[in-house]
Amino acid sequence: MAFGSFDKGANTPMVEPNTTPLVDVMLVLLVVFIITAPLLTNAVKVDLPQAQAAAHQDKPEQIRLSIQPDGQLYWNDAPVKENELPARFKAASAANPDVELHLRADKSVRYEMVAKALASAQQAGVVKIGFVTEAP
Repeated sequence: MAFGSFDKGANTPMVEPNTTPLVDVMLVLLVVFIITAPLLTNAVKVDLPQAQAAAHQDKPEQIRLSIQPDGQLYWNDAPVKENELPARFKAASAANPDVELHLRADKSVRYEMVAKALASAQQAGVVKIGFVTEAP
């Protein structure tokens, strides 16, 4: 910050910033980016070997829990009552500890229903929980 003035005898600080160093740095960066940008787009051509492998079929079990607007629950597309959820979650978690819960709830469903379903899943040991939504 400069404290001089162009007026002789005035004791006020100079309020005009010196932008020359800023412009110098920006020009240097511009030149560096202009030089390095073409180098980033060029790739080294490598002849990779070809291999065939079978697709890995070991996927963790998924629970698709759907909650309809009227409060009806569906466990993997089969109707289920709310009081049966804890036992089903415990059985699924005991059979496979990596079981995943995919929760689909209608937007008009009360949050209480969703919270109860999540709480019973958490108490049964289901730790992988996902909310299924639709893209607009």
